[in-house]
Amino acid sequence: MKKSTFFLAGMAAVAALLTACNSPMQETTTLSGLDPARFDTIINEKPVKLYTLKNASGTMEVCITNYGGRVVSLVVPDKNNVLTDVVLGFDNIAQYADTLNSPTDYGSSVGRYANRIQGGKFTLNDSTYQLKQNDGPNCLHGGGTTGWMNQVYDAEQIGDSILKLTIVAEDGENGFPGKVTAVTTYKVTADNTLDITWEAETDKPTIINQTNHNYYNLNGDFTKPGYDMELYVNADNFTPSDKLYIPTGEIKSVEGTPMDFRTAHAIGDSIKSEFDQIQNAGGYDHNWCLNTYKDGKGDDTVVCASLYSPTTGIFMEMYTNEPGVQVYSGNFQGIGNEPNIKHKGGVYPQHVSVCLESQKYPDSPNKKDWVQPVLNPGEKYYSHAAYKFSTK
Repeated sequence: MKKSTFFLAGMAAVAALLTACNSPMQETTTLSGLDPARFDTIINEKPVKLYTLKNASGTMEVCITNYGGRVVSLVVPDKNNVLTDVVLGFDNIAQYADTLNSPTDYGSSVGRYANRIQGGKFTLNDSTYQLKQNDGPNCLHGGGTTGWMNQVYDAEQIGDSILKLTIVAEDGENGFPGKVTAVTTYKVTADNTLDITWEAETDKPTIINQTNHNYYNLNGDFTKPGYDMELYVNADNFTPSDKLYIPTGEIKSVEGTPMDFRTAHAIGDSIKSEFDQIQNAGGYDHNWCLNTYKDGKGDDTVVCASLYSPTTGIFMEMYTNEPGVQVYSGNFQGIGNEPNIKHKGGVYPQHVSVCLESQKYPDSPNKKDWVQPVLNPGEKYYSHAAYKFSTK
């Protein structure tokens, strides 16, 4: 869809959505306090709803809208068995759809390429493709406001615990080659795990690199920075980046740097370090090279990263088959226009959250020695990430 068409449809939809979002609360709300009626609308002639997933024990609830495949809330018990929402976002569809005033990737299923591509350009099979440049000169998250995070997926809920979301992206969308059919499947399991798989097929050679963009605050208080949250990353190396967040092509050891989370420690211990990589990003916004990926294969049975709140006792373990994880510490929250935006849970300060995004390395199409995101006709793209919650 062309940018102008999307924005015209989007802005018309927002006006209608504001009316829907001011409707009286339904008697039935989710465990996180969401009113499903505030998500029930039409965008770009497609129905949008809020879907609620839960496990049989009732110890985990995940609410997802098919607008962008976004996780809107994720509720798990804390150490006192108090059900706690641990992801940031909005409590209505109007704000998610308002890409002019409150553009955000909160909770989204990112496609067709997560993270950045330098200059919005890459070469595949001797053909060069110019992508939408939506992050300075670079392409970020598949085009941002016209990427998959702001498209309506076709939704199919299977029982109480599974949601399948399907999107068909046309050849040339935001400059990417190939017509791609992609399916994101969210599943809530008995052991309080949010399990996510991404699958896709194409009719011509293309690139694909999907991820989930939940912003986690395991403290359950979205009005304070999450400096006390303890991060672990199972990685000996990371990919340093320039001031535009593009990897330099180097792979460096974390040894002796603030990038070393092989032993879990509080994010606040190092987030204001004088280390050049921290200074460039205003915190953490980097790719770690996971030790769980070896010989061209990722082991998604081994913990690749974790996050822990000593306040609530909530402990989240991450698993993936991908070679990298992007750790983002909410560096752009609380600055610019953010303090003027009403979010679910209050006004968000800088560094209130942590994102753990499974991925191929950023700009991998232009770094041929790295794991490539190429998908050819007849092949099936498969990516997996899981986030397991417990207390300690």
